[in-house]
Amino acid sequence: METIFDRYLNGESIFRNREVLRASHTPERLLHRDHEINQLAAVLSTALRGETPSNMFIYGQTGTGKTAVAKYIGREIDKINRRDSGLKQKVTHIYINCKIVNTTYGVLANIGNSFIKNWGKDLIPFTGWPTEKVYDQLKQRIDQENGVAIIFLDEVDQLFYNSGDDVLYYLSTMNTDLSEAKVSIIGISNDLRFTELLNPKVRSRLGEERITFKPYKASQLFDILADRAENSLRPGSWDSGVINLCAALAAEENGDARKAIDLLRIAAEITNREGDEKIEEDHVRMATVQIEKDVVAEVISDLPLQQKLVLLAITLEDLSSGEKLITGEVYRTYNYLARRLNMNVLTQRSISGMVSELDMLGIITAKLISKGRYGRTKEIEMAVDPDLVKTVLRTDQFLNELIDTIKGKDIDGWKQMSLI
Repeated sequence: METIFDRYLNGESIFRNREVLRASHTPERLLHRDHEINQLAAVLSTALRGETPSNMFIYGQTGTGKTAVAKYIGREIDKINRRDSGLKQKVTHIYINCKIVNTTYGVLANIGNSFIKNWGKDLIPFTGWPTEKVYDQLKQRIDQENGVAIIFLDEVDQLFYNSGDDVLYYLSTMNTDLSEAKVSIIGISNDLRFTELLNPKVRSRLGEERITFKPYKASQLFDILADRAENSLRPGSWDSGVINLCAALAAEENGDARKAIDLLRIAAEITNREGDEKIEEDHVRMATVQIEKDVVAEVISDLPLQQKLVLLAITLEDLSSGEKLITGEVYRTYNYLARRLNMNVLTQRSISGMVSELDMLGIITAKLISKGRYGRTKEIEMAVDPDLVKTVLRTDQFLNELIDTIKGKDIDGWKQMSLI
């Protein structure tokens, strides 16, 4: 009996290994990141001698290889642990994606459960304990390992914007509380200004070193894509012209290797679906349209809840007035929304940092202006359709319920919020 899937299952696929063209794939060798890898390895090599390595922060735009390098380093640590049993202390690496695990409790519990010996008995529950108890359990488990724990906190700025700097405070003070083990924090962030918003005490305790990843050039992206294509696509199904186009399109924007890889993969998928034998430039251009079609919705959907609240405040103010906003107006509305959700209300300085982040993502524009003797503020405008933003924000259950509850009400001087 035939099915609608047969034509796709029985036809010859252009792919040899589709997973190689996923941005999440970490190849055996990372092209054009030798300098950054060596910098990180030089700092972390002290852990292999049983010493405490420095805390580090890795900065760079999306798609510059930060996460790939972190995972590559983790893999190398595993190799040397297996090879060299004569290490003074065992080195453990833990990777946390703070866009997914974005609360103080969640991060501490996940790190603690990385050292679990008996999954059924020793599991730290993912809710229900006082944070101090979770921290105490974490300390005990790390000390019992009697080694060096290297903790990678990817998208650490998202954790800060969602929950403040409590996690960094706990982890940066842990070495003074440990008797047998040592801890090093490796923060990974797209936001170069993020650490400026930290509490000065936390920033001082971190005492971090910094590595900045520069965007890839078109020639570097070409090498990366050619290497991936050789390992993922059927021979003869692509040529250098297609690779050049994918590399050029990604390089002219911001040197994003992730976008370049996605372009090639989606172009290959379109080629497959249409039954063509070879990827052409037209397939790449079709892939560009497909990627950009939902990029705004995807970016907004991935924002942490606190940042979504800030964006909702900007959207509601913009729809109400249609004029440029200033930071104080946005903060007033954000304050109201956060209280309605019984969430921790962040400081105006933190909200200003989030506004800068939204500006960097291209969702809004925020221009710093002088008010003379009244100081400086940011003049804010929507850079995308506010109705689209509102629609996407409604896909978040908490925000959808919040929007419904404030419908038609005047909030602290808002101009007739019946527009929702």
